[in-house]
Order: sequence, then C-alpha cells, then structure tokens
Amino acid sequence: MPPSPSSASFSSPSSASSPSVPPRPRSAALSRRGLLVGAAVAAGVQALNIRTAHAEPVRRDPFLLGVASGDPLPDAVVLWTRLVADPFDAASMGARTVPVSWEVAADPGFRRVVRRGVAAAEAERAHSVHVDVRGLQPGRDYWYRFRAGRHLGPAARTRTAPAAGAHPGRLRLGVVNCQDWQHGYWPAYTALAAEDLDAVVHLGDYIYETDPSSAFPDRLHTTPQTPGLNQLSTLADYRARHAQYKTDPALQAAHATFPWIVTWDDHEVENNYAGLVDEIDDTGAAHQDTAAMARERAAAYQAYYEHMPLRNPYRNGSPDYRLYRRFDFGDLLRLNVLDTRQYRTDQPGGHSQDFGPVADGLGNTAGTLTGAEQEEWLRRGLTDSRARWNVIAQQVMMSQIRFPNFLDPSHPLPPLANLDQWDGYDPARARLLRFLRDAAVANPVVLAGDIHSSWFSDLRIDRDDLAAAPVAVEFTATSVSSEFPAAFDGPLKALNPSLNPHVRYFEGLRRGYLRLDVDRERWRTDARTVDSIAVRESPVRTSASWAVVAGEPGLVPA
Repeated sequence: MPPSPSSASFSSPSSASSPSVPPRPRSAALSRRGLLVGAAVAAGVQALNIRTAHAEPVRRDPFLLGVASGDPLPDAVVLWTRLVADPFDAASMGARTVPVSWEVAADPGFRRVVRRGVAAAEAERAHSVHVDVRGLQPGRDYWYRFRAGRHLGPAARTRTAPAAGAHPGRLRLGVVNCQDWQHGYWPAYTALAAEDLDAVVHLGDYIYETDPSSAFPDRLHTTPQTPGLNQLSTLADYRARHAQYKTDPALQAAHATFPWIVTWDDHEVENNYAGLVDEIDDTGAAHQDTAAMARERAAAYQAYYEHMPLRNPYRNGSPDYRLYRRFDFGDLLRLNVLDTRQYRTDQPGGHSQDFGPVADGLGNTAGTLTGAEQEEWLRRGLTDSRARWNVIAQQVMMSQIRFPNFLDPSHPLPPLANLDQWDGYDPARARLLRFLRDAAVANPVVLAGDIHSSWFSDLRIDRDDLAAAPVAVEFTATSVSSEFPAAFDGPLKALNPSLNPHVRYFEGLRRGYLRLDVDRERWRTDARTVDSIAVRESPVRTSASWAVVAGEPGLVPA
C-alpha cells in the first residue's frame, strides 16, 4: 500500500493530490514521466482553483442526500455525493462551482488516509460529485468522506473487488429493485445495511415517475412542473424526484455501507418505454413523438447519472448513455450488467398494458431487448470468461411465464404473456439460451427484477421439455416496496406447478431483497423479506433458500 499522509485532516485545494495517481515512494527516482505527471496534476489543481475562485459559499449542511460508492474494481471505486441547499430545487445551491474535498482511509477513524483530493461540484450537474479513486488495494474495505466549506459529510464504507488473478473462496451480494416511494417505507434497506456483503446490485426502478398519490401522507411524490402532465418530463422534475428518494434514511444507510452496481429499468424515465418509443395508451397510440421522447429521456438519464456512483461520464443533454458494463471478482464470478431499455425495440402487438397473446412474443423475430451491439458484447464477455460463475444481471424476467387471463376472467384460456419481459422477445431469448448451451458457458445465472415478486426458475430453451437439462437458472427478486397485485398471488401459486412447471419458487406477497452467497462449489440465494412496509422498522426473515451446485445445472432446495 502507498505511504499514508501523516495527518487525517483534509488538504486544501492547492495541496490536493490527483485521485488517479498514487503517491510515489520517497526513495523512487524522479523520472521524466514523473515530472510530466506532476505538472499535469498541478495544472489540474490550478484549473480547479480558477474555476472555484468565486465559489458559492456553503452556509448550511449540503450533504442531505447522503453519500454513496459504486462500480468497484480491484484498484478503484467511484465515490458520489450531491450538494443541496433545498433537495427539491437544484437552483438553490447557486450557479457557481463548489470545491468538495474528499479522502479515503484504510480505517474507520481516518487515521490512515491513503487517498485525498478535491473535486468540483458544478451547477451544470446539479452540484453532484463523481470521484474515481484509483491506486487502492484489491479486496479490502475502505472508508471515505467529503467536506464542503466547513461542513463534513457522513463517513461511509466501501470495498474494492478482488485482484484480477485472485482465487476468492466466497462472494456475498445483495440484489434489490423497484422501490416505489408512495407504496410504503423501506425497512428492507435497513435490513440490507446490516448484512455482511461485498456489494449491492440494483436492477432498476430506483425512482417512479408517477404523480403524487399515496396512502402515506409523508410519502407523496414531488409534483411535476408541467401542468396536467401525470408524470415527470423535465430535468428539474427528475432531479427533484431522485433527491426525494435519496432523503430516505434507510436508503442512505444501505448506500453508505456497501459499493453499489446499478442499472436502470423503465420507471427512471417512464413506464414500459422502449428505446425512443413512448408508453402507449389504450388505443395503441404513443403519448409523444420520438423527438419529445428523446428530450424526456435526456432529462431522465442526466438526473440518473447525477444521483448514482457511476464511472462512465455522462454528456449533458444527451438522450444516450452507455450503462452496460461488467465486473470481475477474481476468477470466482463475472457480472455482466445489461441495459434492456435504451436499445430495445417496441413491445409486440401494441397492447397498452403489455399483456397479450403468447404468439405475439413467439413471432417477434426482429425484436431485441439489448440491441445488436450489446448482445455481441455480452457474447464476447461470456466466451472470454474464465470465471467459475457467469452472471447476467438485467431488468426483466427471462423465464418463459404463462399468466392466467386475469384481464378477462370470463375467458380464462388461453394464458397470456407479459410482452414487456423476455416473453415478448422469444427469438432473442432462444438465441441467447442456445448460445449459453453451445458455448458451454460455465455456470450461468440470470438475475432479474421488475415484476415485484419472487420467481426462482430453471431456464430451458423449450420450457415444456422438462426432461432436458436446464441451460441456466434465474433468480427474480421481489421489490423493496412496489406492489404486486395480491389477487394474483393465490392463483399463481395454485397454477404454477401445471402452468409454469419450470418455476421452482414463487412468492407475490412479500417485499425485500435477495442475498447471494457464492463459493466455488455452490451458489445459495436467500429470499430476505420484511413483515411490513407500512412501518419504517420491520423484522426481516429468510422466506426461502435455493441453491445451484457448480457443474450441475438446475435449482435445488438449499
């Protein structure tokens, strides 16, 4: 580890070191490259000083949205915060850049500070800060904090990934998704923060774009700026909604305890959007044209970036953002994180609720959830992997599910498919599953969310060929708070054994998260659920545990 500074106090902007250049040992020779790097660092610090020479004064605690870390690598992690005066008004922080000091320590008391620097919180990015801290040691805990003016932010913990050539014996992950502010409180995050995890994976629907309407007076959504519009549409709208969600103390605690790896689903923009295709109404018509949808998506994507610990910079005002990426945890696990919204084609059939005939998905030969470029990227990552476990973390269920015809009880047959899931894109799914089989990808596991219920399933190319060995397994996590129709729970539990025999476990009434405990011989998934989301504090329990044995495809009770 590089030598630690002699003091744990924050440095001034003029003496800050570069976050990407480790301190050089004192005995090292001064090379030409070292001189150039030092000059570049000095120039960067001078530029920051010039930009912040007339910085907005920070009169009140600006860390009301907490802190976070994410995208862990063996030698790096991204640190995030956003300065606010009024969480619901980005303009309240002023129009000037604010210097934010940061430091990373090897101990919770910050006696051994190993990295420190100064970042610029710019008004153009809602005074958010993204620091990509480099030169860290692999597979270890670190503690970090920020300072703005005289205000010290909360101390938080993060963790780097194991080294690239390492052979870790165990990895523990949490999986969360779908946290509708208006549906209740988030005791699941309080429980998650108490777990012993290496990282948390969030599979989307971090915010919901819908209008204020809640049974809880203190859980009403912020009001969109555009009169008469029943959802968010402007950058100010999305910023205020993200900030509202970030004020939740349970969510802040979970962010401050582990590094997060995040991806979005639909509600970060609007329900069931596909690429630049707006959500359709009951007549099959879109609410807005593609130009208006591009503006809305740009606002939503910018606000998402401004509130997440993401490494890849976002270009302000762009309707595009590269979110799919992968993470290696030594040779134990490769995590491929997908984006199944930005590049997807429209759901087939033009159904307003995206439930429709199974045949619509089967015949969608041109349909894609990932786009060709991302699909090829995934294939290469799976082919090149030397990991014991190969994970596809994405938003919607890949399992082939048939739903009873709840939309028309007078005609219970034939069953319906959710065409917003992979069931709407059956040829693309079959292509991926055949690839997993033909390329002999080692121990593939799919993670999913979106449907506000737990589904643990065996994945086969032909769902009805139960004699065939599964190609992969899928764990679909229930929501943190978003509702699943209670009336559907009983019929699905009764009908799944015959209607969906590849589903090994289903639960629609409980909210919570998944806890993954992975070693070299076995993968164990625990469904961790809370008793109630009507209160802020609720007991958590393990509702079900299922496992996969390495080299033996298919789910078994744990």
